[in-house]
Amino acid sequence: MAIDSPQDTRAGILPPGFNVENVPVGTGRPTREELLAHYPAKFTWTQLKTFVNSGDLGLLKRDKKLQLRYKVWSQEIHAQYGGTINYLLYHRLQWGKPDSLSLLPSRLVNSTSDGNVVPRSAALPDGSVKSELPPIPADAPTYFTTDTPSELISIIMNDWPYSGEDPYLEYPSFKHMRLTTGDVILVPPEIEHALVWTRLPVIPPDLPSSVAPRILQDGLWGFTGLTSPPPSPSLLPQTLPALSDWGVTMDHLVRSPRGTDEEEELVRKAGEEVSKFIKARWVEQEWETAWFVNPPRLQSVPGLAHIHVFARHKSPEENSLPVLS
Repeated sequence: MAIDSPQDTRAGILPPGFNVENVPVGTGRPTREELLAHYPAKFTWTQLKTFVNSGDLGLLKRDKKLQLRYKVWSQEIHAQYGGTINYLLYHRLQWGKPDSLSLLPSRLVNSTSDGNVVPRSAALPDGSVKSELPPIPADAPTYFTTDTPSELISIIMNDWPYSGEDPYLEYPSFKHMRLTTGDVILVPPEIEHALVWTRLPVIPPDLPSSVAPRILQDGLWGFTGLTSPPPSPSLLPQTLPALSDWGVTMDHLVRSPRGTDEEEELVRKAGEEVSKFIKARWVEQEWETAWFVNPPRLQSVPGLAHIHVFARHKSPEENSLPVLS
C-alpha cells in the first residue's frame, strides 16, 4: 500500500515511499499519517457538502474506530483536567493566538510546538482545574460578528475530524495523492477541518420569531468560494448509502421544511456575519468552504460556541474561475 509512484509524492505532504502499513496505531489525538493509514474517509467532498446542505447537521459522522479512540482519550482528559471543557479552556484553546498545538497543521498557519503547553490556570487542591470562561469586555459585541476582537476567538484544527474530507473522486488533479488501497478513500491534505471557537454566542440572540424555532433546531450553515451551486438537499436520498454504517435513513432526519423566500432570506442573514468572517480568512479565490454552526441540541460543549469550517484548497486551475456571489 505504497504511493503509486515516486513522482506522485508531493513535497512537504508525505515522505517518499510512504507506506500505510508502517504507521502504528497510537493513542490520543491522531496524526495525519494515522488518519491516512487507519481512519480513511468514508465519503466524498460532494457528499459532505450535501450533508451540510441537507438541513440535518447530525448526519456528519466520525469514523467508528476513531470515535472509540476519542472516548478513551476523553476519559484520560477527564481524569487529568476534570473534563473536556476544562481541557479546552485552559489548554487547547489559545485565545487570539495561532494554533500551536495541532497535530494536523493548517496551510494558513505555519507554526510549530512540542505540545508541552502549561494550562493557564492553577490546579485546585483536589487536582482539578477551575472551569470558567475568561471575562468578556463590557464593549464586546452581543454575538459573534466579523469584527469580533481576536482575543475573543481561538481558531484551531479539529483534532478528531469527521469521516469525509475527501475530494479525490471529483478532482482528478489530486490523483497524485491516491494510495494503492483498492476502494479505500483517504483524507487529503487539501481538505482541512477547522474550528472557530468564540467566547460570544454565534447564533444571534434576537432571531425573528418566524425562523427562531427552525434555527434553534437546525443550526446555521453556508458555503464560500464555490464556482458552482452547492448540492441540492434533494440529492440526499442518493447520498445516504454512504452513511449505512451508522444506520441513517430518511426517516431518521431531524430538519425543518423549506420556508418562504422571506424566511429563507432571514435564515441567510442570521449566518451573514459568520460567512463574512470565513471569506476574510479563507480567501474565496484560493479556498472553497462548507461551514456550519450546530444547533444547541448538537453542541459538543454547551455554553462554548464554535463554528465548523471544512476548507478545500483550490488547484491553480480553479483559482481563475469566477466565484459565486
